[in-house]
Amino acid sequence: MPRDIPHTSKSSENATGDGRRRSPWPLAIIAALFIIMPFLAWYGTWFGRALNDEEIENYLKEEARPRHSQHALSQIAERIERDDTSVRRWYPQIAALAASPVTDVRMTAAWMMGSDNTAEEFRPVLARLLEDREPIVRRNAALALVRFGDARGRTELRAMLNPFVVTSPFAGRALTVLSEGSAVNRESLLARLNGNDGQMHEVRSPLPGKITSVFAQEGSEVRLGGELFVLAPDEDIVWESLRALYLVGAAEDLDDVERYARGVEAMSERIKKQATLTADAIKRRAGRQ
Repeated sequence: MPRDIPHTSKSSENATGDGRRRSPWPLAIIAALFIIMPFLAWYGTWFGRALNDEEIENYLKEEARPRHSQHALSQIAERIERDDTSVRRWYPQIAALAASPVTDVRMTAAWMMGSDNTAEEFRPVLARLLEDREPIVRRNAALALVRFGDARGRTELRAMLNPFVVTSPFAGRALTVLSEGSAVNRESLLARLNGNDGQMHEVRSPLPGKITSVFAQEGSEVRLGGELFVLAPDEDIVWESLRALYLVGAAEDLDDVERYARGVEAMSERIKKQATLTADAIKRRAGRQ
């Protein structure tokens, strides 16, 4: 009679050709790497990680790694809040970063310069950023100037209360287009174009908001500089504008401010209340003048 074939437990033995067990360590190491490597990548770019002076010095110089520059700027802003005057030695480098070709670095530099309204060397840099090609940079600069008591950004602050028209940086045929009513964040993909240059191009949102109008349809021709979308402003943007105009707003800003005081669809009650306070502050200033 044939003998029974012994059963081998899969959980306790993985046989190799010569009957020996296969070591689990290589698989364990690979599994650990799948966990550790993403963590290290995240930890290396997490702005909450404290940097020492040497790291800040090096990060400010790393033009090829914009996230490092942003990390250093955020750390300097935190030190300013703690009244750490030693960070002043980096102010010339911060002013230089305001001319970075990377939008996110200029945006962060503008925000950071508003953290120290005693640094008069930042004021002319912020004034130049009011002419930046990117709206997010102009708006951060306008808000930062308010910290200096400087109202030169009022035009941009008022623009924050109004719809923003997204135009096409390319000419070509629209392949995909986001629909009306879509909520978007900054850098959200709005459309894909088959460019006249033979390349595929993406149009991304320069600001957060909600699409209220769409001018391009899938398959339609898009001209360079042509209007593609209208974005209603995001509530946080409106909130920051109203708070800034409370301090520097003028009579010319009242129409936009009072529109929010009467109530705007999809805006919360806090916006209505802040708009009322801002309108009252503007009227008081106008009365004194």
